[in-house]
Amino acid sequence: MTMDRRQAMGTMAIGVGALAGGAQAAANAAKAQAPTRGRQLKQSICRWCYGGMDMKTLCGHAVDLGYRSIEILSEPDWAIVREHGLDCAVANGPVSISGGINRTESRDKFVADCEALLPKVRDAGIPNMIIFSGNRHEGLSDEQGRANCAEAIERVLPIAEQTGVTVIMELLNSKVDHRGYMCDKTPWGVELVKKLGSERFRLLYDIYHMQIMEGDVIRTIRDNHQYIAHYHTGGVPGRHEIDETQELFYPAICRAIVETGYDGFLGQEFIPTHDPVESLRKAHAICSV
Repeated sequence: MTMDRRQAMGTMAIGVGALAGGAQAAANAAKAQAPTRGRQLKQSICRWCYGGMDMKTLCGHAVDLGYRSIEILSEPDWAIVREHGLDCAVANGPVSISGGINRTESRDKFVADCEALLPKVRDAGIPNMIIFSGNRHEGLSDEQGRANCAEAIERVLPIAEQTGVTVIMELLNSKVDHRGYMCDKTPWGVELVKKLGSERFRLLYDIYHMQIMEGDVIRTIRDNHQYIAHYHTGGVPGRHEIDETQELFYPAICRAIVETGYDGFLGQEFIPTHDPVESLRKAHAICSV
């Protein structure tokens, strides 16, 4: 069969129209299924990065920028964030980074301090309390240090379970910022969570720190999200803004977090090098997936 030019042009027009209609239908379907930006990942500001700004001013900026929490706070600041309609996603715990709980001589004080603090954290409506492993020291293997941490946390778990507060241990790098820190690799922390076997003990996965120590951030999150209760950001290198100046691509990382079903907070823990309010504004947009 032969087809003249007019017939051919008409057939092509029908085909193009059908393709366009199909593409538009596919786009509409994808749009309907896509998450609403900023609604699936709640964002928080880590207080210590903005120490030059008083709490009330920081709270005001947080509200204006769409943040829902200011975190890593001690008891005197809990009421201030509540007055501004904000949450505190993470309360400070009773131990320092270097002097954490892998030393047996600090155990009794750690337990007593937790027993006093956890009911207050619960009453303030704070879901998590941060703790640290402590540093390595001579004669203490990583395995024994983990066993010491487990024994200390096990004594705290009854009160954590009673109050419903999750005790979270932060993963930190021991290469740049915290030389000698023991909980510096995801597998070490995951084994500790497994050993204790309680919903009230989980990890704080700091993306900045683990990029330095391990890399492979998205795969690690997907494989271990059930052991993680909280996340922190930070640009690599330098722990500054999480924008195009650094090596991590946070939109993809945040999408991976959302896809795990995570419904907690993402804490912005970068040290701004530019105007802090604008840096926070941009970070919020970057992580709104």
